[in-house]
Amino acid sequence: MSKSVGTSQLRVDAYDKVTGRAKYVEDLCDASALVVKICHAKIAHGYVKSIDTAAAMAITGVEKVITCFDVPNIPFPTAGHPWSTDPGHQDIADRLLLNRHVRYYGDDIAVVVADNEVAAVQGIRALKVEYEELPFVLDPQEAMEEGRAQIHANYPNNILKHTTINNGNYAKACQEEGLIKVEGWYNTPIVQHCHIENHGCYGYEEAGKIVVVSSTQIPHIVRRICGQALGLPWGKIRLIKPYIGGGFGNKQDALYEPLCAYVTQQMGGRLVKLLCDREETFVTNRVRHAIRTHIISWVRPDGTFAARKIEAFSNQGGYASHGHSICAKGVGAFPQLYPCPNVEGHAYTIFTNCPAAGAMRGYGIPQAMFAGEAHIDDVARALGRDPIEFRRQNLMPVGYVDGFSKNELYHDTFNQCMDKGMTMLDFQRKQAEYANQTGDIRRGVGLAVFWYNTAVWPISLESTSCRMVLNQDGSLQFQTGETEIGQGCDTAYSQMVADAVGVPFSDVHVVSNQDTEITPFGLGAYASRQTYIGGFSIIKTGQALRERILKIAHDQTRMPIETLDLVDGFIVRKSDGRVLKSLGDLATECLYSVEDSHHITAEETAQIKTNAYSFGCSFAEVEVDIKLCKVKLLKMVNVHDCGTLINPALAEAQVHGGMSMAIGYGLSEELKFDGKTGKPLNNNLLDYKLSTMMDHPTLEGAFVENIEPTSPYGTKSLGEPPACSGAPAIRNAILNATGVAMMRCPMTPHVLFEEFTKAGLLPEME
Repeated sequence: MSKSVGTSQLRVDAYDKVTGRAKYVEDLCDASALVVKICHAKIAHGYVKSIDTAAAMAITGVEKVITCFDVPNIPFPTAGHPWSTDPGHQDIADRLLLNRHVRYYGDDIAVVVADNEVAAVQGIRALKVEYEELPFVLDPQEAMEEGRAQIHANYPNNILKHTTINNGNYAKACQEEGLIKVEGWYNTPIVQHCHIENHGCYGYEEAGKIVVVSSTQIPHIVRRICGQALGLPWGKIRLIKPYIGGGFGNKQDALYEPLCAYVTQQMGGRLVKLLCDREETFVTNRVRHAIRTHIISWVRPDGTFAARKIEAFSNQGGYASHGHSICAKGVGAFPQLYPCPNVEGHAYTIFTNCPAAGAMRGYGIPQAMFAGEAHIDDVARALGRDPIEFRRQNLMPVGYVDGFSKNELYHDTFNQCMDKGMTMLDFQRKQAEYANQTGDIRRGVGLAVFWYNTAVWPISLESTSCRMVLNQDGSLQFQTGETEIGQGCDTAYSQMVADAVGVPFSDVHVVSNQDTEITPFGLGAYASRQTYIGGFSIIKTGQALRERILKIAHDQTRMPIETLDLVDGFIVRKSDGRVLKSLGDLATECLYSVEDSHHITAEETAQIKTNAYSFGCSFAEVEVDIKLCKVKLLKMVNVHDCGTLINPALAEAQVHGGMSMAIGYGLSEELKFDGKTGKPLNNNLLDYKLSTMMDHPTLEGAFVENIEPTSPYGTKSLGEPPACSGAPAIRNAILNATGVAMMRCPMTPHVLFEEFTKAGLLPEME
């Protein structure tokens, strides 16, 4: 019996995507659609006092102007989290369709609806807005200070949430004699996802429902949010998700779907389209949280930790979006990755007058790993220890079980991954070769490890459904609510289906596009959950379909069900391996029988109450030009334990994509703001220094395949982990090359110049 899982099958969407046949939101929207353009606030904080719409309405082609004074006063949440009947597990409802209270430069205050784009843009420019300006604050720790501008009335000192970790007795443990104190502040920036396809959606009314077609990762969740925002029953909304050109978490939010639904409602159900341009995507969609982290480690001379403390201050921006979950996850990783008996942790999420921060690939772990893994190298250096050996001594041991998630480290994963990465980079030889350099051009090697969860249980609901239908020729199609966003899950799912049912991969046809009217319920693409969570409903549905097929095979062959099997699309007798008939012949006979016709289908739902650890590491080799304050990345290696590989080629592609994001995060990307106005300064792909293939050195991905016992296919998260440890590996390579610790990323020439000057590698500027 051939197996599809574990083989590098060609992507099922490859041909359509490379030939341009694949249709995205903008391709599908009819040219007759009315154009919706948004008026964005030109202040960082304050109130809209009035909007004069007369000049805009006088422009030929402008059909309607809707302002913040017109929309319903129904606050709604936007985060792409499962809904809960428990109010304590519901997201913060702090958004309106348009906002009179402006909370960041670019906030949505009005829309112009026109019959062409030129008229819509002219209409926006013609609006006359009067503001009442208030003081604003961009830094989260400053926003916590007494007397600062209050961004949301219900959150004193702008603190959205503060949570703590208290294991053992930190205050007492750090008083132990002979301890070495290592302390540092580590800063990560605001960045944007920069997916190829900007967010866009269009809407219309049909059959008594509002239909929204959107580039979203979470169609079923967005339908619910649209209903909440408009005060409509959720069943009155139909959400359709076609092919999507990347999301990386930005589209794990309800972005403009509720506004689009409202506008079509106000236009009598006419077709309207709302497409973001790149500048809007940078600011008015979502960004990654900038997090400032303070870590103190009290370590014994033998290298064991006596006590550790972490404080993390997360810049939430103007609206809650995913809120505190990002910062809490990062701080939650701290006591797990390097267990210590005495840990104190504080996670703060703070509103500021920056763009709203939401989910982005890694969900708080890239920030946490930059701080945590930079700090581990700092501790190792303070002790005069080799950074790998120090990690081996202190990393999570085999058999460790997290008390909350119940996740367990079943294998010697960290050592296996580090051993493989060291060999691939020739780490030890190069580390020795690059020691004690003194020239202007220096090389170094560094590493960083990472920890990651799979899916969101037990924090939130995990549920997934699958439907399979057998065709007359013995092929089958299947649907899930879990979305393909470019990562390749449609292909991985097709491989799983083939093995679960017992048919060739070529006979499996995925219905890629989700439609809440017909697609079984699923929560979408996030939390690196796809292959792990989807596997449960796929294997459950596949088994149900097999049982129905074999019952029909019994009726048609008269053989006992116990003696029959379905192998590679054929009904086979187990005792002698004889092929009794093809699945195509069985299906045709069944469907067209005049005596007993059957439509052969199966649909099952699985609720998952397990989670799984994913682990791995990054190794980097750099060349640093001291005088130019410039870093050249020479090589990067990522090694992952993500369980059984469903499709090795797709897995490697995921790793390379994540490494690319990590390179940009470490060396070049940062969304900047004018401190005097709050205005974004580089919200475009010219001034925002996105990592491209021209910036990439040799990239190598590798895997340690330790089967995950809680997973039906032995797999676990891979989508986000490749982006988690690259930046601190680069940072630690710079430290190895120069002896200078970088305490923030991106590590641009400006940052290196400042730190090299402090360290005496460059002359002081007069």
